Amino acid sequence: MRVIAGSARSLNLVTVDSMDTRPTTDRIKETLFNIISLDIPGCTFLDMFSGSGAIGIEALSRGADRAVFVENGRKALECIRKNLEFTRLTPGAQIVSSDAVQSIGTLERQGDRFDIIFMDPPYGKLLEQDVMTRLSKSDIVTDNTMIIVESDLDTQFDYVESLGFEVTKVKKYKTNKHTFIYRRLKDE
Repeated sequence: MRVIAGSARSLNLVTVDSMDTRPTTDRIKETLFNIISLDIPGCTFLDMFSGSGAIGIEALSRGADRAVFVENGRKALECIRKNLEFTRLTPGAQIVSSDAVQSIGTLERQGDRFDIIFMDPPYGKLLEQDVMTRLSKSDIVTDNTMIIVESDLDTQFDYVESLGFEVTKVKKYKTNKHTFIYRRLKDE
């Protein structure tokens, strides 16, 4: 796995040697960042269930002002630190060692607001639903925050409307998909 573009372009990243994480492939990562490329420069980026940190590092490499990495696996946290040091992107990064849902409280206390929230939870455990439920009550999400969830093809997001969100786009791949979600704006 490598950084696709930007200041750390072509640098290889280390990954977690475990079945607990499945890194986003370079091809899917490149497609994702082609879709969001205009939103990255100067943004604040939240990478939840970070694994190796490859998605947040890609955002920093492409010009994000700041990236926060949320991860609770010890080996994955070590991997994120190594990758940030190797790519020299540590100054724009913060690592939060926490469960994803609990991390939202930490980020609220810091006064954070995010332009892009990316999450790649373990498939089939409905963790994205727990996070979306917590995000629906959080001010780290603004009316303009783009939430991107990587999931298997069978994961449903029909519940997000009841939380005040709406799905605006779904990009499907062979074995997984990216679902783009925004806060639903109230009619004036």
